[in-house]
Amino acid sequence: MKINLGTIKALSLSALLAALCLPAFAGDVTRGEALFKDCRACHSVIDETETAIIRGGRTGPNLYGVIGRHAGSVPGFFYSTSMVAAGQQGLRWNEEDFVVYVKDATAFLRDYLDDPDARGKMAYKLRDTKKARDVWAYLESVTKAP
Repeated sequence: MKINLGTIKALSLSALLAALCLPAFAGDVTRGEALFKDCRACHSVIDETETAIIRGGRTGPNLYGVIGRHAGSVPGFFYSTSMVAAGQQGLRWNEEDFVVYVKDATAFLRDYLDDPDARGKMAYKLRDTKKARDVWAYLESVTKAP
């Protein structure tokens, strides 16, 4: 079988384009699972049938379905006024916002709402971007999008 230079170039270009379409900073699900142990102090992941996927605290909202969910919208959970306002202004949880939010919830909300008085209730701070992406990847693996 004879392969010409044009075919090799086309295949190389296709491979390059495919690689560029992959997330540049995809998180590691296994590392995210280990890191989520800290999150379990406040958060559970309980599905719509009330089955606990991850048993944890109830200080923070249930994270089942967090992917793509409007911020501040879990029924029955008492969010900060600022978190509810962010959701009402269109904040839907995605990886990029999640990574910034978990670094400092109050700073994120002040920036998002352009309100120096905005406050978040989450005190925990995960300042390492790679670790935050790993936690996000883990949440993607155990939850569903709305």
